[in-house]
Amino acid sequence: MRYHSDIRESEITPRELWQGRREFLRTSLLASVAGLAASPFGARAGGLGASPNSRYQAEDEPTPRDKVISYNNFYEFGAGKEDPAQNAGTLKTRPWTITVEGEVNQPRTFDIETLLKLAPLEERIYRLRCVEGWSMVIPWIGYSLSELLRQVEPRGNAKFVEFVSLKDPEQMPGQRWDVLDWPYREGLRMDEAMNPLTLLTLGLYGEVLPNQNGAPVRVVVPWKYGFKSAKSIVTLRLVEQMPVSSWMKAAPREYGFYANVNPEVDHPRWSQARERRIGDFLKRPTLMFNGYGEQVAGLYAGMDLARNF
Repeated sequence: MRYHSDIRESEITPRELWQGRREFLRTSLLASVAGLAASPFGARAGGLGASPNSRYQAEDEPTPRDKVISYNNFYEFGAGKEDPAQNAGTLKTRPWTITVEGEVNQPRTFDIETLLKLAPLEERIYRLRCVEGWSMVIPWIGYSLSELLRQVEPRGNAKFVEFVSLKDPEQMPGQRWDVLDWPYREGLRMDEAMNPLTLLTLGLYGEVLPNQNGAPVRVVVPWKYGFKSAKSIVTLRLVEQMPVSSWMKAAPREYGFYANVNPEVDHPRWSQARERRIGDFLKRPTLMFNGYGEQVAGLYAGMDLARNF
């Protein structure tokens, strides 16, 4: 294993992304300024009534809100960590719908207002661990994804859930560059999607999601690396075959389907054994399954988590 006290951006981000960042910022500046006035991320949004769920409260101190909304991976708005907060003002989150289709008996399209009322909103404090070596602790707002999936009556042959994010280069200027095969796609096994921990997420810190954090609706899968938590979702598709996610397609040697946090398996370019919590100076040991092994380890009994990464 290799251990690093710091990881350079050029080691983390594929070359074609960080080399084009300066050009991206120039061309997206005007669109960003134009959308800023209409963006919810510059001011506090209306509060979401959510009750803390005592079963899902990480003991760690939450990361300060200003860091959570200013340091993000969201390639639709740029490859740099600060780019989404600067550029996501172009995203229009109303009206918004999510279509749930595929191997279901009752395919449906839900508008965002319906999603906000579909089940009682809960505050869950989850750890989020990025494959790049940094982590946060965030008070998310939402409810288990299973609440939504039950509405459409999954068929017995539905083995996986594919998540498809919005594709609109006018709203998401990072999509003008072929850094990924847009739209962004992710997937979970059906039992992973139905696990109570998997959160259909509509807010954080008691407020609606800021654009740069995946507004207006995303998933959070806390025992997996952050790229599994698809943002700005427009379609859920229940399928029989394992979907090919965007990062699997772009870099199959580095990103597998399961992406469970496993500190014993290095990324091809750096160690995963330690992480830096945003706001901390020193690194800390990375926890297996990001600390959620008691709830999810049974999903992978008998699997080789070094090969199924």
